[in-house]
Amino acid sequence: MSGAFRGVIFLLLSASIWSINSCKPKHKTHEYTDTPKSGTIHISVDESFKPVIEAEIEMYEASYPGTKIIASYKPEAECLKDLFFDTATRMVIVTRGLHDNERKFFLDSLHYVPANNVVALDAVVLLVNEKSKDSLFSMQRLKDQLQGKINRQQQIIFDGLTTTSTVRFIEDSVLKGQHFDTSVVKGIKGNQAVIDYVATHENAIGLVGFSWIGNPEDTQQVAALKKVKIAYVQCDLCKDSPYVKPMQESIESHRYPLVRGLFYIVKEGSYLGLGTGFSTFMKYERGQLIFKRAYLGTVMPFGIRDVKLNQKVPKD
Repeated sequence: MSGAFRGVIFLLLSASIWSINSCKPKHKTHEYTDTPKSGTIHISVDESFKPVIEAEIEMYEASYPGTKIIASYKPEAECLKDLFFDTATRMVIVTRGLHDNERKFFLDSLHYVPANNVVALDAVVLLVNEKSKDSLFSMQRLKDQLQGKINRQQQIIFDGLTTTSTVRFIEDSVLKGQHFDTSVVKGIKGNQAVIDYVATHENAIGLVGFSWIGNPEDTQQVAALKKVKIAYVQCDLCKDSPYVKPMQESIESHRYPLVRGLFYIVKEGSYLGLGTGFSTFMKYERGQLIFKRAYLGTVMPFGIRDVKLNQKVPKD
């Protein structure tokens, strides 16, 4: 075969390969059409944070009228299940970030780790009936009661027994992996149901998220505090007062011992979508002010700022 003929064959093959490759469909980097200022997104939110997240969504949608954030409020485990297995859910708001094995899962399956970070500090509140004269708890007392070792006449009420963030937090932080005594611990559906139960049962102790009962500007919460009381918990860090209530200052300083974080996890990768826009909103000043007004702990400090005067002050 002559060199000239081989050259012609090479050119024809190269042209054919180029033609085939150019006809292949382009790889789509994403299928989303929303942006931080437009579109619709479905998110799953830990039910413990419903009051404050509803306020965050209301303000965000008012600021960007072309957006719609559809939130489903459910136990934390179900939120995380949505994140892993429901392609329609690109964002969850829960009480923890991603574990190492979960980061690896997303890195293997999506080739990136979803953005996740803490945006506020919350607390688990102990409630007792308004008529109760017993409203001081140490961490040891709480642990002993959860295990049925003392005060078995007092029933302890959770917002569920197996899948809620409050149950998981108490198991990790108080019981240290040990188990409840299910004869004294009862689970019912939702934080509001716990508040209602304690309001009508004098010997009950309820555990709820702080945003359900800690806002003195919320008329519904103020009304509830006429039927239930927020208990004091022993503070190991305090020199001045041995028992503290959960309130903004004691949450931010961790003087109140049952503090937990409020985290977002956004499954958008490098795509700048509505989930990324909403998480950014919550992290910075306007979103942080909503958390502050809900009396949660903020991650952005709010303090006195230096002011530069343009006009010189005259000397005496």
